[in-house]
Amino acid sequence: MKSHYVNSFAFIYSGPSRSGTLPHMSMYDFRVGPDSIGIQNPAHNRMMQINPISTSAPGAVPLQFTPRPIVCIGAGGIVHDSHLPAYRKAGFPVAALIDPDRTKAETLASKFSVPTVFASLAEALPKLSPEVIFDLAVPAGAILKVLPQVPDGAAILIQKPMGETLAEAVAIERMCRDKGLTAAVNFQLRWAPVMQMAHQYALSGLLGDVHEMEVHVSVFTPWDLWSFLATSPRLEILYHSIHYVDLCRAWFGNPQRVLAKTLRNPVSPSLAATRSIIVLEYDDWKRVTISTNHAHAYTETQRSQVVWEGTEGALEAIMGVNLAYPVGKPDRLRFARKGGEWETVPTEGNWFPDAFMGSMGSLQAFVCGASTELPTRVSDALDTMRTVEAAYISSKLDGQPLPEIE
Repeated sequence: MKSHYVNSFAFIYSGPSRSGTLPHMSMYDFRVGPDSIGIQNPAHNRMMQINPISTSAPGAVPLQFTPRPIVCIGAGGIVHDSHLPAYRKAGFPVAALIDPDRTKAETLASKFSVPTVFASLAEALPKLSPEVIFDLAVPAGAILKVLPQVPDGAAILIQKPMGETLAEAVAIERMCRDKGLTAAVNFQLRWAPVMQMAHQYALSGLLGDVHEMEVHVSVFTPWDLWSFLATSPRLEILYHSIHYVDLCRAWFGNPQRVLAKTLRNPVSPSLAATRSIIVLEYDDWKRVTISTNHAHAYTETQRSQVVWEGTEGALEAIMGVNLAYPVGKPDRLRFARKGGEWETVPTEGNWFPDAFMGSMGSLQAFVCGASTELPTRVSDALDTMRTVEAAYISSKLDGQPLPEIE
């Protein structure tokens, strides 16, 4: 039995290395004219520094590249809480915010020193540098309405999920291909510091052959923070467990089959299903499961973890953001050798916002020519959406009644 690890972790968090030393710093130079918007501080010849993003192979040489300016389409909560804090931490320049609610966008821009706000893409495009990377952060149902307005040949990071259905995901992928877009989907959990370090341990052989991956989330999630979910016919798998589906695919690739059941909860009777159990079937030797319950208000027994088991060791990653959301708690990682005690693995940063440096950084490195890998490209993200769709189909159709006894 041989473990199979998919090469989908192209970049790791750019904080201190395991030896405690800081990575090498790279320099970049943006030059923008008076009618072309391209950086937070449009002073000519302004030199800035960022931490480079490193490849995932043990001992890999850090990548160095000149990041392009980012234009955020949408100025909602996720942009405030994760996108902009991550870009500021990474040193990625944000040139503009686009949102029809100009007042909201201006407030957000002021907080994060973003120099320009537009009410629409049509207003923004004449002023934007052709080198910008678009960061599309709108509800899934609006993606196909915005993409036609994005210039052909542009680079764009699309907020997950990739549409509300598999049909929409297919249409998004085809539109990106027809328009010649360099497009990726913001499946960022694989870039969380604890997830990157966990994958490092697996690549180093410390786990042996990995045969078990279990995601267990039992928390209280305040769904009212996202008003558009109140009427969404699909909720838990599409908007939450999709993170874990993508993470499992990053480790093992596409499953052979999907078994699932997603259920509503009397605690939130107006919402669609908020509890799920998903089994991703690979072979007779691997057990890969996702179990979620978003109405567990009993803090002492809440869980938010991923556990891997191999023939030589095990890992446990705690995803703190789910505990007491949106404030959350710190992420943690522990490792145990076979027959040994659990030991804490030092990591720095959390899923929110640090992982967003990785999803944007991978696209930046790809379009800048520093990397040939784009792990969450739309064609790969389409397979995550296929897996999600299989889960919904299984939930509706699968399951066997008890056999009759004659």
